Amino acid sequence: MHADRPARFRDVFASGEFRALYVGSVLSWVGDYAARAAVTAMVYEHTGSPAASAAAFAVSFAPWLLGGSLLVAVAERYPYRTVMVWCDLARTAGMAVLAVVGAALDLPTLFALLLLCALFAPPFDAARSATMPQILGRDRYVGGVSLTLATAPPAQVIGYVGGAAISAIEPRLALALNAVTFILSALLVRFGVQWRAPALRPERRSGLLRETGDGFRLVFTNPARRALVLLVFAASLFAVVPEGLGAVWADHRADGLGRAWAQGMIMGAVPAGMVLGALAAGRLLRPSWRRHAVRPLALATPLVLVPTILDPPIVVAAALALASGFAVGALLPVANGEFVLTLPSAYRARAFGVVSAGLQVLQGAAVLTAGALAQREDLPLVVGLWSLGGVVLTAALLAAWPSPATFAETQARAADGADEAADAGAARPEPAVRSEPAARLDQSPRLEPSA
Repeated sequence: MHADRPARFRDVFASGEFRALYVGSVLSWVGDYAARAAVTAMVYEHTGSPAASAAAFAVSFAPWLLGGSLLVAVAERYPYRTVMVWCDLARTAGMAVLAVVGAALDLPTLFALLLLCALFAPPFDAARSATMPQILGRDRYVGGVSLTLATAPPAQVIGYVGGAAISAIEPRLALALNAVTFILSALLVRFGVQWRAPALRPERRSGLLRETGDGFRLVFTNPARRALVLLVFAASLFAVVPEGLGAVWADHRADGLGRAWAQGMIMGAVPAGMVLGALAAGRLLRPSWRRHAVRPLALATPLVLVPTILDPPIVVAAALALASGFAVGALLPVANGEFVLTLPSAYRARAFGVVSAGLQVLQGAAVLTAGALAQREDLPLVVGLWSLGGVVLTAALLAAWPSPATFAETQARAADGADEAADAGAARPEPAVRSEPAARLDQSPRLEPSA
């Protein structure tokens, strides 16, 4: 592979481990979204309550607010492959129970079982994210992340549409389908992904609460990591707003398209843009350009939404939302690739868990805040001013951007496995056994079993 040529998707798929992880993830996403559609339909059918139906959907986000980062710290203590397999098996069991007896359960019990299943998502996602750089190495990692990000929205659409269609016949069939997808994912990961030793060695363990705190300190006390994460957090506050408030926008103006079409156009524009942006980042950005692309992409995410302040036609508003989605879709894999290079191997899952939790909370807060403001003013004005504030916020973050030397030093320390405890701000002596050279991203083992 040419040193400064972006990895092709066929280069990424050349890894048998990646193929197993990718196919398992796609199956799980489709089944999971089908189950969400089925559960909301099932709850609404039995209660007639829109609030109860919405609550059934929102349960899947609850683990990140109820200690998701602590669950991610558990994932560091065990081999990532083992964590993913056991999480899939646990969710298989939970969905199987719901498929058999879900319709007969009272609402609190149903919600409790849904929450129990959802609690296994954070450690699975963190273990998968931490496994990706081990599988793909430095050269192919951004391509792998781009492909994964580009696949998630279509999987979401297929899952929702399929789940809704199946629910019209029998909601429990969609829950059974989800159980099957989880067991297939477990089999693919177990037999397709190489076993690797736990990232956090026994002699480094200090208690889950402290280890969770170390993950936060690692991310936010280092200037390079903090800059990347805050920039991604800032972008997430703005691209999600048109998607989350599509129904309100369609009610404001549909321009003769009908509310349903207008809502679908606005809500679908951001995910569609993210797919295009992720594919463009993976295929077009040379490795030497990626770090330089982070800042303009972050600034573009809110900037392209500022013209909504003029209340443009719904088609133009959707085009602006598409452009914002494109910018954030290209930003995420590039920033992810830079971020992972700064992480000591023993902290990758916890660091990704911190970022995932922040994104979930901030996106929800952004939609709720913009929705509350739209109670008083027209939504396009709210989105335009909200986005203008985003330009100011992003510009402030870019003004404090660390120097290239800071990034280089952080990446060198992470690659050498140097003093991880000190990096995390914990006053623990470094044990005699240091990280193996294979933990370096540019020397990751290329273990590629046949598919």
